[in-house]
Amino acid sequence: MGLYSKRGVSARKEEIHQAIKNLDKGLYPKAFCKIFPDVLCGDDAWVNVMHADGAGTKSILAYLYWKETGDVSVWKGIAQDAVIMNLDDLLCVGIYDNLLFSSTIDRNKNVIPGEVLEAIINGTQEFFDRMKGLGINITYMGGETADVGDVVRTIAVNGTMTARWPKQKLITNENIKSGDVIVGLAGFGQSKYETEYNSGIASNGLTSARHDMLHKTYGARFHESYDTTLDEHVVYIGPHQVTDEIETEGRKSEVGKLLLSPTRTFAPVMKELLENHFDAIHGLIHCSGGGQTKCLNYVPENVRIIKDNLFEPPVIFKLIQEASKSDDREMYQVFNMGTRLEIYTEEKNADTIIDVAKKYGVDAQVIGRVGEAEKKSLSIKTKLGDMLY
Repeated sequence: MGLYSKRGVSARKEEIHQAIKNLDKGLYPKAFCKIFPDVLCGDDAWVNVMHADGAGTKSILAYLYWKETGDVSVWKGIAQDAVIMNLDDLLCVGIYDNLLFSSTIDRNKNVIPGEVLEAIINGTQEFFDRMKGLGINITYMGGETADVGDVVRTIAVNGTMTARWPKQKLITNENIKSGDVIVGLAGFGQSKYETEYNSGIASNGLTSARHDMLHKTYGARFHESYDTTLDEHVVYIGPHQVTDEIETEGRKSEVGKLLLSPTRTFAPVMKELLENHFDAIHGLIHCSGGGQTKCLNYVPENVRIIKDNLFEPPVIFKLIQEASKSDDREMYQVFNMGTRLEIYTEEKNADTIIDVAKKYGVDAQVIGRVGEAEKKSLSIKTKLGDMLY
């Protein structure tokens, strides 16, 4: 993966998958989250799900922006990222309500003061309050906040989300079949439940984006913001300062703010779809780590996924590609490229699903289809040609 692997990260997480290969895959191996029998209450008609995720290295971008501008409110976006990377994964197995969340924040106290912790914790509760107003109930159970400067250079913001859910209301991806179409939901723009433009960057690929976009001076000024064992040729090699302004969709946006756009949740859209159109949904994929190739981990073995009508990537991904000189193959394997949620359904249901999304100000369109194959594969078509994974 070129520069991406040289920075100590992997788009497909091969070593992680190898490490966990012997673990129980749960009741439904193709489900987007691991699902277990209801050990909490012992009811065969219910299941338990516990999911852990976080904001990843996006917190380092928040650190740089905060140090540069003094704007502590940027940390509220990191709080939202840590929640949504759990919430929207759970949406993909059909869970959208009555959730429990516990946060885990590890910080280096010498560089991260109490005001940052306060912004993250308050930002988490504020996001839950907004979701409650949209009918999505998440209870904040507190969590662990630890001062571990020997372990982390700046701060790591993670969380765990738990739910108990009826088995008959699960999406397990087992129903994905040849002939289905894929409705894609856009992660960029401004939905009716967002207060500002969202670049669509979400919370994956930020190690690559940070180093490829930001200027060498950040490495010289903030040694704590990167792994100093890395080859200097891959550290902060971009043209931009976080406060550089870029023209996007008729408005000017700072590079730092584009990179830090809080991950959009699709919970309001999916709540309506799962409550009113459950039977129409054959499968759900959150295009997170692995970008547009994420689906290969969760679709049945005998299908070919063809994505030939993805959204035109928004400006943030064009900026990253220009700065990194990455080819399309790497970009689509690292980033969501603007299309962040996939809904697998019969063609007759596509318009209804699209209409529900657009009611909330979320752009949606048919991005591809499912064909038959002897061996699972993925084809992505861009202006530069076809890519096979």
